[in-house]
Amino acid sequence: MKTTTGAHTGTGTWLLQRATAVMLALALPLLAAYFLAALPLDFAGWQALFAPPWLRVLMLLTATALALHAWVGVRDICMDYAHPTGLRLALYLAVIVTLAGSMAWLAVILFDAALGRTA
Repeated sequence: MKTTTGAHTGTGTWLLQRATAVMLALALPLLAAYFLAALPLDFAGWQALFAPPWLRVLMLLTATALALHAWVGVRDICMDYAHPTGLRLALYLAVIVTLAGSMAWLAVILFDAALGRTA
């Protein structure tokens, strides 16, 4: 039997991207149908639409899956096309800060009103 060598990170990232793709394929049509069925026209309607806790959690999980899916794809692109190590690390940092900042911002938007804090 042949022994395998290497970093062994390819299979894990491949599985992560496929798992997030399945999550997105299941959640996005459900969210789209929910939004299209309600279709609020004013701010109060939008607030009522996002009132159920399950919707806020589903939106945050879906956005997390999207961020992880994007991270794996962008990381692979950077590994393939950004050859200088400093440039690659700078791109990694920029993408991580952007994705993490977006996730934090979404969490604040979704859960600030639920905690009684409004802007």
